Amino acid sequence: MELKINQQIKKFNAETLSVQSLLDLEIPNKQNGIAVAVNSTVIPKLHWNSHLIQETDEILIISATQGG
Repeated sequence: MELKINQQIKKFNAETLSVQSLLDLEIPNKQNGIAVAVNSTVIPKLHWNSHLIQETDEILIISATQGG
């Protein structure tokens, strides 16, 4: 499966991935304070396990930062 994540094309050896599975592969140790959007729609954390990603989806992963 080929996905566009944060404007970069990445390849995965899986036919189906949930948002949570993708995050486990991409950022296994930094899943607090992030938001995920698929095709410009924010996916609530409650739905990360059930929302399946399609090969044509565009994914945006955003990390919260501190500062002012």
